[in-house]
Amino acid sequence: MPRGPATDPAASPAVEVQVGERTVRISNPDRVYFPERGETKLDLVQYYLSVGDGIVNALRDRPCMLHRFPEGVDGEKVHQKRIPRGAPAWVETTQVYFPRYQRTADELCVTELAQIIWAVQMSTVEFHPWNSRRAVVEQPDEWRIDLDPMPECSFETVRRVGAIVAEVLAELGAVGWPKTSGGRGLHIYVRIRPVHEFAQVRRAALAFAREVERRAPDLVTTAWWRKDRDPRAVFVDYNQNARDHTIASAYSVRGNPAGTVSTPITWDELPSVDPADWTIATVPERFAAVGDLHAGMDEAVYDVSSLLEWADRDEREGGAPPAVDDGR
Repeated sequence: MPRGPATDPAASPAVEVQVGERTVRISNPDRVYFPERGETKLDLVQYYLSVGDGIVNALRDRPCMLHRFPEGVDGEKVHQKRIPRGAPAWVETTQVYFPRYQRTADELCVTELAQIIWAVQMSTVEFHPWNSRRAVVEQPDEWRIDLDPMPECSFETVRRVGAIVAEVLAELGAVGWPKTSGGRGLHIYVRIRPVHEFAQVRRAALAFAREVERRAPDLVTTAWWRKDRDPRAVFVDYNQNARDHTIASAYSVRGNPAGTVSTPITWDELPSVDPADWTIATVPERFAAVGDLHAGMDEAVYDVSSLLEWADRDEREGGAPPAVDDGR
């Protein structure tokens, strides 16, 4: 918990937060980050402390890009892959290579809650992890189904498509773990065996997306180009499985004035969930009541080989493979 005063906005003295065995100094704790209700940097720290087990579970051992807002969410956003020099020795990183640029980046690799609080001290609001872990960075262990509503699409349509996704996953024998995106969309994660590279997982994700589209062609699109998508449809964004493509993790706050949160939900909640309900002001109480709804994901591992067979079938029948986009 914080030690020291944090009541004078003009002075905004630093406070110290004890996180397990670590002490993290929080500068400018009274800086307003979320203007809709006035939550501050210190409120953001307290939020992440309240969902500690969940956010660590979501980020553990994954390369993680940080979305930083040094002046609050109304200010400039900084996409940061490289951990700055001078970070504490206990802030762990993993090195990833970008052949396209022939460069490497030492990205944050969370193993404990204090590292997340340190990142918040560095003005991080959003955490965007890879869908692979540092032990096998080039082989994802997480298949991500991103239901991305086009501009004229309602959340009711997202709900309907989410139910179809659940139906197809059940037929495959895969367990899907849904969460709100923190915006207008819905994410469903599936734990997979880390035996395929990104390009193959993306092929599998496209084959799945096409099956969802077959079942609801008036609601769903898989068109590569935005101009070709129905503005009232849900885009099943299989591209989120490409190398170095990331989305906000479970329990990540989003960089908007309301401080909405990408929040795990149950399938039973899907018909009535409103993403706007889940913010840094409301999720702590929910987490205290229901715990981490994604806690069992590692025990429900799916093999995407059957989806790769679907991909082979689609390509034999004239379906185009995913366009080249592997983060390289």
